[in-house]
Amino acid sequence: MKIIMVEGRYKGQIDLSNLDANILPKRIGLTTTVQFLDYIDEIKQLLNSKGKEIFVDKMQQKYEGQLLGCDHGGAEKIKDIVDAFLYIGTGVFHPLGIAIHIDKEVFCYDPLHAVMSKIDRKQVERYNAKRKGAYLRFLEAKEIGFLVSMKPGQNNFKKAIEWKNKLNGKNCYIFVFDTLDFNQIENFPFVECWVNTACSRILDDYDKFPKPLVDLSDIEKMELIAKAELIEIKAK
Repeated sequence: MKIIMVEGRYKGQIDLSNLDANILPKRIGLTTTVQFLDYIDEIKQLLNSKGKEIFVDKMQQKYEGQLLGCDHGGAEKIKDIVDAFLYIGTGVFHPLGIAIHIDKEVFCYDPLHAVMSKIDRKQVERYNAKRKGAYLRFLEAKEIGFLVSMKPGQNNFKKAIEWKNKLNGKNCYIFVFDTLDFNQIENFPFVECWVNTACSRILDDYDKFPKPLVDLSDIEKMELIAKAELIEIKAK
């Protein structure tokens, strides 16, 4: 099946009247979705006039400053040179993704309703506590189910196979899907822990899983930490 991606740019008027630069720190990482990319320069000029230094960048995204689904690579790239991030757009899905993975404050401005807000760190802490708990359950579990999406950009089948072969002492099963049906998860009660290899934001639906759900990126991160600690011990 061929897929055509069509950009949906917002063409109406935006309202920046309540974009309060006074509550923002000096160096700001500016992010948005494709809908509001046409207004990035206008927003940069406004914030520059208020004495703010604005940074935008990209990694795999097509445009600088663009957030795409669960991909916040542009924010990752500038995280060490900014004091906080400012997300331009509606909803909290995208800015929450930044806050979860980057230890910086994330401010939000809705340009359609002229509302300014900030991501609640307690919400981020609750989210990360679930991630940590799920990882600990993964270490204990013997029956592991790998969730593999066939969607373009989310397909990590090869990684799932690699980890299946790597996890000695655990029985690993690979479940392939296009669109995840949470109701089907209950048909496999023998699985003690699920490993997500698709979009990391599936963890937003953690409560829909009858068993713990851990993201593969968290497992990989903890493996790297363990290796670094082992090297440090050997060096002493």
